[in-house]
Amino acid sequence: MRRYEMMVLITDRIDEDAAKAVFDKAKDVLAQQDGTLLDDAWWGKRKLAYEIDHRDHGFYGILDFQSSTEAVDELERQLKIADDVIRFKTVRPEIRVRANS
Repeated sequence: MRRYEMMVLITDRIDEDAAKAVFDKAKDVLAQQDGTLLDDAWWGKRKLAYEIDHRDHGFYGILDFQSSTEAVDELERQLKIADDVIRFKTVRPEIRVRANS
């Protein structure tokens, strides 16, 4: 199992409760795929860095988790077909090793 971080950007065309439900569904998919949620953060509605589909605001959520690559593939597949998800980005955080000097 590897560690991943994922940012999910949800459209502001829905209210905040519905956007949280979309974010919670992503967490449920992760749990169904035997992933381990280490931390999550709901940032709420924020201004986008640039317009996407003529919108300048969206809801942000961050997932920090451990899972297999197959689980990440399934989670990304689910997010791709979700109507209310604008974008998502999955990264593997760097593990910094301090050298003994």
